[in-house]
Amino acid sequence: MKIKVCGLKDPENIQAVTALGPDYVGFICYKPSPRYIAELPVDAMQNLPASIQKTAVFVNEDAENIHSLIDTYGFNVIQLHGDEPPEFSNSFRDKVIVFKAFGLDENFDFDQLNNYVNKVDYLLFDTKTAAYGGSGKTFDWAMLDNYKLDIPFFLSGGISLDNLEEIKKISHPQFYGVDLNSRFETAPGVKDIGKLKQAFDIIKKQHITDEVRS
Repeated sequence: MKIKVCGLKDPENIQAVTALGPDYVGFICYKPSPRYIAELPVDAMQNLPASIQKTAVFVNEDAENIHSLIDTYGFNVIQLHGDEPPEFSNSFRDKVIVFKAFGLDENFDFDQLNNYVNKVDYLLFDTKTAAYGGSGKTFDWAMLDNYKLDIPFFLSGGISLDNLEEIKKISHPQFYGVDLNSRFETAPGVKDIGKLKQAFDIIKKQHITDEVRS
């Protein structure tokens, strides 16, 4: 299972998080978010391990600004967390890996995802909120049984040390990774390294167990 730590904005904290060895680190490029990167120095990301995918999170941003920030910070992944249509999402795939996020609630229509086949690389399922994520709230994970496509997905929304054991029980074949954010913070955009270490140990232990079973 892949690990994505999202919502980083403090240079020292970024270094501490990346030292744990996540697969992806996420940076919020959406001004209304309390985790907005603002004037994050470019050199804060220059020496990150090459194995870590630097992910920029956008919400209904225009293409010009997305390209500009990709070039400025050297992002190799973008996560589109708004209402971006399939063709818009697909237009960046010759440059970066593309995640498309969707907020889920009891009324979510999984059929809409069909339009994103061959247009994005990964999906991310979050809890539907007016603030486009970062709520610290979970949705009903049983809904994931309604997802029938072959696009791998990340699970987000309220993941914490208290529910990682439940997440380990999700057996969906396209469940690819978890997105850790607000429940692992000391303040918005500043991650609690101790809690993340515990989460990494739990997740990696599960990965080893799965390999032994296979």
